[in-house]
Amino acid sequence: MTILHRFRIPLMVALPALLAPVLRADDETPSDAPTTATGIVFHDRDGDGLRGDNEEGIPEIKVSNGRDIVKTDADGRYTLPIDDDTILFVLKPRGWMTPLNEDNLPQFYYIHKPAGSPESRFPGVEPTGPLPDSVDFPLSPQAEPDVFRALFFGDTQPRNIQEVEYIAHDIIEPILAEGTDASFGVTLGDIVFDDLSVMKPLNQAIALLGLPWYNVIGNHDTNQDAPNDELSDETYERIYGPSYYSFDHGPVHFMVLDDIKWFIPEEGGRGRYTGGLGERQMEFIRNDLAMIPEDQLIVLMMHIPLVNVEDRHELYRLIEQRPFALSVSAHTHYQEHVFIGEEDDFHGAEPHHHVINVTTCGSWWGGAPNELGIPHTTMRDGAPNGYSVFTFDGQNYDIEFRAARLPASHQMTIFAPEEVASADASSTEVLVNVFGGSERSTVEMSFGDTGTWLPLERAAVEDPYYLRMKALEESDTPPPGRKLPNVITSPHIWRGTLPADPAPGTHALRIRTTDMFGKTYEDLRTLRIR
Repeated sequence: MTILHRFRIPLMVALPALLAPVLRADDETPSDAPTTATGIVFHDRDGDGLRGDNEEGIPEIKVSNGRDIVKTDADGRYTLPIDDDTILFVLKPRGWMTPLNEDNLPQFYYIHKPAGSPESRFPGVEPTGPLPDSVDFPLSPQAEPDVFRALFFGDTQPRNIQEVEYIAHDIIEPILAEGTDASFGVTLGDIVFDDLSVMKPLNQAIALLGLPWYNVIGNHDTNQDAPNDELSDETYERIYGPSYYSFDHGPVHFMVLDDIKWFIPEEGGRGRYTGGLGERQMEFIRNDLAMIPEDQLIVLMMHIPLVNVEDRHELYRLIEQRPFALSVSAHTHYQEHVFIGEEDDFHGAEPHHHVINVTTCGSWWGGAPNELGIPHTTMRDGAPNGYSVFTFDGQNYDIEFRAARLPASHQMTIFAPEEVASADASSTEVLVNVFGGSERSTVEMSFGDTGTWLPLERAAVEDPYYLRMKALEESDTPPPGRKLPNVITSPHIWRGTLPADPAPGTHALRIRTTDMFGKTYEDLRTLRIR
């Protein structure tokens, strides 16, 4: 029998669990089962995960059971109530780090499921046996400056090993080749695409980056044969731990939220999901935020965009009084900056900034393959697949869009005719898709050698290159590969027209954009005037 302890515990504690009888998921919990757990958060001086005689407890460290949060006392000890389905976890503080497993997944939790998970298509947690006398959490010191970076992946979502290889070649290899100074990474849900056995090889591929990697649960990461929401994340828990938790890195407080609510709508019906947090998680959020100073930046990470979460307004009440709050999701397979305000009953002094992150799998690995056999998988807003680099600096942050396989300077596509008559120039439209652009971006155009920059207007239109690809798919000679999803009105396209009566010849059409963080990017394409 294998006991699933998500961190190392002393052998004298582990052995009783190994000798305990195996409980089936439908067995009754023994009447003398403990109702509280206790343990010590300690300084793991030798890094072996086991508490030695010279490894003292650390005071003032937060520990949770998924609802309550307590701080360790002067000796590093905590006590928390539990039941027979509890995950205890430490909230990593600034300047300390939890152990990592062989796939660089943080080991910050202990699963207490004496009877284990119920049977399901993808295995959950094996019976953990009796609660140890002391559930201890090791921490090791690490430097965490005020300024640091993190990588954000949205919807890696491989269906199979082949698509794990797409991720490895398309995303992981270029990051390794270029190098990264990121402190950690996050996958914002839909880690895989329904087949939860693919989680392990994907974890191994991402682990090549050498970064601690945190994960958010998505709707495709659930046990879809589960009868209710409480049992829908058993496999996720086995691999990644609690489906919601929080940690500090540098001066920033990060909250990983589970906004996937799984339910069976009717007797014998097929399971479905909706966006929701639930009462127990909301209590954890309330307790967590109550311990965070109002002048500290909080970053909420989730899968379904916040505006589509049923009980979001209760969360709004908690964050709208905080001047430094950011939230990040994925799920939609397009990139967008959303500023939530009064129209959605958010009453903060400023609109809340919510980022719908670029997806790593793009359009679910659709589209024609390139010379390496990897689908181009352009997202339906016309932006390429990729990831984001977040830079945090105290209460401030900025975000950079990174396209897969392409240099960091690739931030836009420019759509214009190849050739235009001079007399028709002033009525010739130019469209620019700025992948990471928002309503707070400025976009300008300069044509030829005039040196004059003209502002472009944000336009609610579909990406013309994506429309061309969709038309080709419907033609008599469609390209190979999985069909792309239907196009959407892109939230980050700008429009303008060429200047009147340009001189004949080949000219450079230059585009300059400055984002909401003050970062400026330039690109160009050539155009012939006849």
